[in-house]
Amino acid sequence: MRSTAKLSLVALPLLALAAPLPAAANGMQGAVATLNDPAAQDRMAETITAMVGALMQMQVGPLAKAVAQIDPESDAAYIPPDATLGEVTGRDPDYADRMGDDVRATTRMAGHAASALAAYAPVLKDMARDLAAQWERERAASRR
Repeated sequence: MRSTAKLSLVALPLLALAAPLPAAANGMQGAVATLNDPAAQDRMAETITAMVGALMQMQVGPLAKAVAQIDPESDAAYIPPDATLGEVTGRDPDYADRMGDDVRATTRMAGHAASALAAYAPVLKDMARDLAAQWERERAASRR
């Protein structure tokens, strides 16, 4: 395979991937700011903590009773009528807090990644432009 064809096979996917990066980086400044904002990170973590906490307090006894009526041999027959999801799953009382901490850490990490992508976008744009120009030169040279 000629070098021009090899370059074309390599360059085209790179160009296709890199082309939208500058526009994406320009449009993601709000997301970058939000992900890097400690108050926003706390709000997200507190929301997840509250949602998971509420979910774990949800009573599953009526659902278990319905399942046991359909399938009397299932383990649902042994679930107390006032059991919560947290009790049935055997989770510890700090599970919702740990989940919130994980969300906070993940949001911080996503903020760092988004910041890096935004910072590298101009370089990637230049690289994509240079690759496209080189590809055009190589393609033109192969047609002579």
